[in-house]
Amino acid sequence: MWGHMDGYGWGWGGMGLGMLLFWGVLIAAFALLVRNCSGTCSGREREKTALDLLKERYARGEIEREEFEQKKRDLEN
Repeated sequence: MWGHMDGYGWGWGGMGLGMLLFWGVLIAAFALLVRNCSGTCSGREREKTALDLLKERYARGEIEREEFEQKKRDLEN
């Protein structure tokens, strides 16, 4: 009588399935957190490209428009 619980519940099999589901969800959440946080949580930024540096120089007024456009064409080719 104790083992059957009059047909209610899933018994030991349901507990095992619930445990697998719990750990699966927990591991998947941790994996997503690590994947999404890998670049931003470490404080590292992506490395700047040559074009990024050129744009910054132009924005600071270190180079004129003509020089910027010429160097931009050179970098894109």
